[in-house]
Amino acid sequence: MAYSAEPKSSVEHTETIVTTPTDQKKSLDLSTRDLNAKLANPLHGKTQEQLVEDAHAFAKQYELQDISDELAKGALVAQDPLAFDSLSQLTDQDKAVLRREITHKWDQPKELYLLVILCSVAAAVQGMDETVTNGANLFWPQQLGIPQGVGTPQQQKHNSLILGLVNSAPYLCCAVLGCWVTDPLNRYFGRRGTIFITATLSALTCFWQGVTNSWPHLFAARFVLGLGIGPKSTTVPIYAAECSPAAIRGALVMMWQMWTAFGIMFGYVADLALFHVPDHGNIHGLNWRLMLASAGVPALIVMSQVWFCPESPRWLMGKGRYKDAYHSLLRLRGNSLKAARDLYYIHVLLEAEQEIAAKRGNRFLELFTIPRNRRASLACFIVMFMQQFCGVNVIAYYSSNVFAQSGFSNIQAILAGWGFGALNFLFAIPAVYTIDTFGRRNLLLTTFPLMSVFLLMTGFSFFIPQSNRSARIGVVATGIYLYAMVYSPGEGPVPFTYSAEAFPLYIRNIGMSFATATTWLFNFVVSLTFPLFLDTFTPQGAFGWYAAWNVIGFFLILFFVPETKALSLEELDQVFSVPTRQHAAYQLREVPIFFKRHVLRMKDVQRQPKLYAHEYEDEKAPSSTMA
Repeated sequence: MAYSAEPKSSVEHTETIVTTPTDQKKSLDLSTRDLNAKLANPLHGKTQEQLVEDAHAFAKQYELQDISDELAKGALVAQDPLAFDSLSQLTDQDKAVLRREITHKWDQPKELYLLVILCSVAAAVQGMDETVTNGANLFWPQQLGIPQGVGTPQQQKHNSLILGLVNSAPYLCCAVLGCWVTDPLNRYFGRRGTIFITATLSALTCFWQGVTNSWPHLFAARFVLGLGIGPKSTTVPIYAAECSPAAIRGALVMMWQMWTAFGIMFGYVADLALFHVPDHGNIHGLNWRLMLASAGVPALIVMSQVWFCPESPRWLMGKGRYKDAYHSLLRLRGNSLKAARDLYYIHVLLEAEQEIAAKRGNRFLELFTIPRNRRASLACFIVMFMQQFCGVNVIAYYSSNVFAQSGFSNIQAILAGWGFGALNFLFAIPAVYTIDTFGRRNLLLTTFPLMSVFLLMTGFSFFIPQSNRSARIGVVATGIYLYAMVYSPGEGPVPFTYSAEAFPLYIRNIGMSFATATTWLFNFVVSLTFPLFLDTFTPQGAFGWYAAWNVIGFFLILFFVPETKALSLEELDQVFSVPTRQHAAYQLREVPIFFKRHVLRMKDVQRQPKLYAHEYEDEKAPSSTMA
């Protein structure tokens, strides 16, 4: 567990104007920084004697006297996890266990890896939910009375709108209902219960989709599917974070995005495998019905597996079930000292959160009324909004339609779509490394212009005459594949990672709900409108539209989204305490400097003063080390 930032005196929130890095630390929103410090390490400043006394009192209060001594040692370790070698209360065996936790961070109990598998399959379910409809779109509109590309122009627009409405139904539900029932579901049923309920809904509604007989019926089934997608997409990463050791927590939470990409690819595999299934008896359209139902199979695996995993210790403690929480941690940590350490630390953290909650107002309103939080909310809104308006899901949901219009046969269109899914997954794997080395902001600023170019390339390829079919198909496929390769390490993993770290700790859960609802809302908008765009704007105009949004996204990132990579809580407060206007003006001045230094290769280009105080401290660190 990493702890940082020392407590500061609490003052009222005020809007600050930061003029220099020296003044910046003085003018930070100290109340927010104080809250971060308290939540980052509630044990800071306590003596060892006081910690031991508090741990024994804690054991007595919650009838944990049989592990009272372990809790005392755990409290001492939790205060400073890297200083355990200096604690005389620990045995050599205790220190060896804690040392191995650092040197062999992936040496974990099998129960933790069972949980990792559960979360990975749950993410894959979500990816399949998104893309099995891709192949089905080639068949069900014709059978259910909304054929595409036939009839009068008015009929074509009407049918395209209905196609978009049915495909976007789950994301409409996520935005208006699904994400907002996450909190009550988790409160009453726990993390495992919520995952079980949502996986059950996903499985049942996937099978329901396969027996529909009209487009309103299919719309209803897919809308209910959103009740499975929305809460699951929020709960599974939280469950992974609450059960994982600190050393591998970030990597496990990042795997949600990577295995969602795997599910997207596997959705295309299901479409290909079921494409040639013939009708049987009185069942018409058995192939597309099985495609839509196929995503229910991994959901059944999640349902059956979830009860074999431990419940979240944090949720159990929130319900007063401390003995159950300790046994859960024993399964997840494999050692009584580590379990006692984490049990006591979660306890003091929950107490600090409850104390803060009693003193604060409406936390949702504070996302927008407190300047530091408002800037974080704006940045998260931009990256989540652009994750949809960069155009990725028009390919994920409608690539088969696009490839069919370019000249592919139906089976070739689905196979080409599988290529997109495979690249999306393969290029998501390096993102686990690049997101913490290259940086969130740099990844976005690099990939947005490239995504715009490749979308234009895809759209303009439709100007190639149908008579030159092979060239047209080749350019369309190349444009979409190159787009997938630059999307996956950029706008793929960055939005959820950025949103998870940008908010202060005391409103982080509320902030993540806001960010998640944002992405699902605009997912619905994109899914709804793209078929109409294809008919009205033609493929050239539709892809040009999203190419233009990628250009807009580049400037939104440039002006309003600061870097958050590898920053402590205090440094994040510094970053988001810089007024928006000042940040945008600084970045605008950086553009010609960057061009002269890195494009024209000019030397002796005068640089601007640093924008943040911690940047000066980072520059001093190497020299002080050498000295």
